[in-house]
Amino acid sequence: MIGYITLGTNNLDRATAFYDTLLGAMGAGRAYATGRLAAWRFKDGPLLVLNTPYDRATATVGNGTMVALAVDGAAAVDRLHALALNLGASDEGAPGPRGQGFYGAYFRDPDGNKLNLHCYEEG
Repeated sequence: MIGYITLGTNNLDRATAFYDTLLGAMGAGRAYATGRLAAWRFKDGPLLVLNTPYDRATATVGNGTMVALAVDGAAAVDRLHALALNLGASDEGAPGPRGQGFYGAYFRDPDGNKLNLHCYEEG
């Protein structure tokens, strides 16, 4: 069910070195990196992503932290995002394509926790 977990950082170089070593010792490999994030994967399991917060504010235990839930297709992303909003969540990003084959939507639950619904599409 979990696709990836995102953790915020204020020093990507330091944090990346830490997780390269720690997660490497646990059998995970670097999946990819950009100027704002780095990601690791255990075999075919979920990713652990480390990033600077999207809003460019200081990373805290809640800013930059998000739970991402993998679902089966764009229709499920759309449907579940609408359901979350109907249940009292606030919109943090409407459903839509977010880059190479990635389709996602973002919301905050009633307590303010940020979640993502996503799928990977071919093409």
